[in-house]
Amino acid sequence: MAAVIPKLITPQVEVLRQSGIASKILVPTDPDYAGRQSSYWSLSASTQLSPAAIALPQTAQEVASIVKALVAAGQPFAVRSGGHTNWAGSNNIDGGVTIDLSQISHVRVSEDKATVDIGPGGKWRDVYAQLDTHGLAVAGGREGNVGVAGLILGGGNTFFTARRGFACDNVVEYEVVLASGEVVTASRDGRSDLFVALKGGSSNFGIVTNFRMTAIPCPKIWGGMSFLPKATTPTAIDALVNFTADIAGDDGSNLVCIFTYMPTFKDVVVATLYANVDGVEAPPIYKKWLEIPRVMDMIKMTSIKDMAFEYNIPGGGYVLWFTASFRNDATIVAKSCELHDALVEQLKVIDSEGGFTTQCLFQPLPRLFGQRSAEAGGNVMGVDRQPHDGLLWLATVNMRTVEHEAAARPLVEKWVADTREFAASSMEGGLLPWTYLNYADPTQAVLASYGEENVKKVRDAAAKYDPEGVFQKLCPGGFKISEVKG
Repeated sequence: MAAVIPKLITPQVEVLRQSGIASKILVPTDPDYAGRQSSYWSLSASTQLSPAAIALPQTAQEVASIVKALVAAGQPFAVRSGGHTNWAGSNNIDGGVTIDLSQISHVRVSEDKATVDIGPGGKWRDVYAQLDTHGLAVAGGREGNVGVAGLILGGGNTFFTARRGFACDNVVEYEVVLASGEVVTASRDGRSDLFVALKGGSSNFGIVTNFRMTAIPCPKIWGGMSFLPKATTPTAIDALVNFTADIAGDDGSNLVCIFTYMPTFKDVVVATLYANVDGVEAPPIYKKWLEIPRVMDMIKMTSIKDMAFEYNIPGGGYVLWFTASFRNDATIVAKSCELHDALVEQLKVIDSEGGFTTQCLFQPLPRLFGQRSAEAGGNVMGVDRQPHDGLLWLATVNMRTVEHEAAARPLVEKWVADTREFAASSMEGGLLPWTYLNYADPTQAVLASYGEENVKKVRDAAAKYDPEGVFQKLCPGGFKISEVKG
C-alpha cells in the first residue's frame, strides 16, 4: 500500500513522510480528519484540541516507524485507541501528532481456542461480535463503545472480575512498541517486570499493539438493564450493599447500580445492570433486586455481544468523570445520593431545559477482586491491599455545551469532595485508597493510590524501557509516573 500523503505539508507530516511509513496521514484540510475528530466519545476530548496530523498505522511496524520518526524530530504526540476517555489531552493533542490505532483492530482466535489476539484500536462490541461466532468471550469491557487498549491498560472492570480478576489480569502477553522503535513482547516468562507494570500502569512505557488474552467459553448470559422509580432508592441501596457482601458466593453474577438523572424521565431514577455469565436465570443473589417494582425492564437470556451493544452510555456531550472507592456501607451510598439530588437541582439552573445527564454509579468492589488478581499473578493497582469489601463509585455529568460544562465543574467537584469527606469521617476505613484510572478526572492522584511498592514497579519499568522519558514528555496524555512525588 502506498503512503497516502495529504496536500498540506506541515512539519509533522514531513517527519512522517520521511520515515517511509505506508500509513494514511490526515491533516485538518482532509475530509476524513473531521470524521476522526468527531468520533471521540466525549466532545470534551475532541473539540478543544486540533492535532497537526493524525497518523493511522495498520501494523506494529508502522507504529514503530512513526514513533522513531517523531522521537528523532522531538515532535509531541498522543495515542488513541477507542477514543472513549472523556477529558481533553488524554488521547488527543493540540498541534502535535495523534497516533490513531483504529486500523489495528484484529481479533484472532488461536487454533486451540485457548487465547485470543486483540488489536488495541477496536471497540469491545466488535470484539465480542467476532468471538460470539466461536461461542467465546474475553474479560473485556462491558460497555460496547469502550476501546480495547484504554480499558485494559487502566485495569479494566469486567463481567468476569469476581471470577478471573480485572481485564489486565487476563492478558497473557503484550506486544509493545517502545520509545526506541523496538517491538517487544512482555509476558510472565519474558520481560516480566514490564508485563506486571502494564497491568494498570497505562501509557508510561510504550504503545501496545497486541493483547493476547485468555479465551472464555461463554455462549449465553442472563441479564440486562432495569429502571426503578426514585422512591425505591433506600431499598436499592440495601440491595446493593447485600449483593456486594454476597458476591463471593456467586462469582458469576454482576451488578451496576446507577442513581441517574435522565432527560427522558426529567427526574432521578435508579438504573441497574444485571449479568450472570453462567447463563443462570434469576439466581438467588438478585432476589432482593427482582422484588423491587420496575418502571422498565430489559432483562433476558442473551449473549455478551448483544449486552455490550445494549449497555451503551450515550456520548456526544461535554463530560466530567470523577471516581472514588468506599467501604461497602449503606450510609455512604445514601449520602452520595442525597448530594446527587441536590446537584441535579443546581444543574437545572445551568440548563433550564434539563438536557443534561448525571450518574451516581456504584458497583461492587469486594476483597475477592484483589484476591483474584493476586491468584492470576498480580498487577500494580493495589486492590489486593484492600482491608474489607468496598464499592467503586463513578460520579459523572454530561452537559450539552462547553459553557455548561465549565459551570458544572465546581459543583461536581464539591459533590465529590463532600462525599469523600463524609466517607472518610463517618467510619474507620470508609474511604478506600484505590482510585480507578479509567473513571478518573485528570486532577485525581491515580498512580499514587496504588501504593508505594506498586509505584516503584511502574517507575522502575518506565525508567528501564523508556530511559529518555519519551512517554513522560513527548507523549503527555494520561496519568504519568513522572508526576508522582517520591
